[in-house]
Amino acid sequence: MSEHTPLTDMPGEVTGPQRIARRQLMPASRLGRHLREAAVHVVRSTSPPTIPLGQRSAFDDISQRHARAVIDLALRVGEALLSTGASAADTVATVLRLGHAYGIVAMHVDITYTSISVSIHRGETEDPLTVMRVITDRSPDYTRLEAVQKHIDDIVASAGTAGPLADVDVARERLSDLLASPHPYRRWLVTVGAAVMSVGVVMLFGAGPFMWLVAAFSAALVDRVQRWLYIWGVAAFFSQILSAAIPAAIALGMYALGREAPSVVVISGIVVLLAGLGVLGAAQDALDGYYVTAGARGLEVLMLTLGIAVGVSLVLGIAGWFGVSMQASPIIVLGGTPLISTIGAMLIALGFCLTTYAGRRATVLSILISALAWLVLEVLLLVGIASPVAVAIAASVVGALAYAAFRRLRVPEAAIATASIVSLLPGLSVYRGLYLIMQNTPVTVANAIIHFVAALSTGLGLAAGLAIGGFFARRKFGLDRAAIRARRRSRGTAGAID
Repeated sequence: MSEHTPLTDMPGEVTGPQRIARRQLMPASRLGRHLREAAVHVVRSTSPPTIPLGQRSAFDDISQRHARAVIDLALRVGEALLSTGASAADTVATVLRLGHAYGIVAMHVDITYTSISVSIHRGETEDPLTVMRVITDRSPDYTRLEAVQKHIDDIVASAGTAGPLADVDVARERLSDLLASPHPYRRWLVTVGAAVMSVGVVMLFGAGPFMWLVAAFSAALVDRVQRWLYIWGVAAFFSQILSAAIPAAIALGMYALGREAPSVVVISGIVVLLAGLGVLGAAQDALDGYYVTAGARGLEVLMLTLGIAVGVSLVLGIAGWFGVSMQASPIIVLGGTPLISTIGAMLIALGFCLTTYAGRRATVLSILISALAWLVLEVLLLVGIASPVAVAIAASVVGALAYAAFRRLRVPEAAIATASIVSLLPGLSVYRGLYLIMQNTPVTVANAIIHFVAALSTGLGLAAGLAIGGFFARRKFGLDRAAIRARRRSRGTAGAID
């Protein structure tokens, strides 16, 4: 056998000395290169980046006049939504829908707590347009919020049909008419709403009809005083101090006269004042990724809550100087009978809707959902679930139903969600913490911290429950492109979804 005969040509098995042909060997340099190429193929990604940084090339070939008109309308709509109680993400989504209806795709919206900016990219050869508008006032007004949302829905719906799209100038005039229209009821009904809300709070604690009247009088007085202070231009922090001092002073007078459990008057005042704060709005903005707006709202909530603490503590401190010690009675706990407590929760929702000018449909839905949320809370507490967890579960039910009502009936989601969870606010924990911290002893301060932590846990449970319920409802009903863009800031890192 020739020593150069290939082994593969030999019949049978080869058992003797072997010699491999040259063409079957691979040089070491080629083998190393092959291994490097194989390793690169395994490690290196071939897909494009999840987030295309700096590669946005979309622009709108539109006239400058049309772009200016749409920007002006979009800013007016955004200001109206933010001023009347809409969240930052909902405002951005609505403004993007409006711009898309008028043929503008390359629109960018940025929101801080006090301003809204809208920018339109008109291509490389045309100047972009960017306009900012300052938000001067914020006051929940769900009638106007619902009217503005319906107006934008009508514009978007007409853009998707063969019918004529409303002219920008006509749409702006219609928006001005909606914002200038009178409230659905007079201002004195707002005061009645505050009184009804306070009555509902004391009913949660099993108080009798006399305490209902006292709480209603206290809340009505606080509402009128706040109205006067607003007209006089007093800062909100000092307005909160005086507003919190009024129910505390009334309760102190009742305690001096020997009445039992006057602390429920203070608790009802705290809950009514907490209901007017943007706690849930701040939490929602943070979860949606609008951290600047959420931080500003959170700081405002903190300052106004400190105002409540200062007002109550001021009255308790003055009483202590005169030897009067009003303490939070240990018998004050959530719950008279389940029926009375549920009615109380429904009255709280009704009162809140009246104070925020909610429409009839939103009011009815809020009352029903608040009753359901309270019953869920009662059942969860009965089976031994911790209060913050029970509150979070009840709030998740509210969040899901509020978004479902918004999608099906076009009523403001914020109105239903906020009104339905006011009865779950931690007014008792806040009051007990304030009272104990005023005693200024190591034991009472430690106990006060426990109550403040409980109040904070309840607040976080409310915010998290609403967010979770709303998230699953949005997954069920789906989001349009504008809503997806508006909530894109809250997504995780790109590496987590590659």
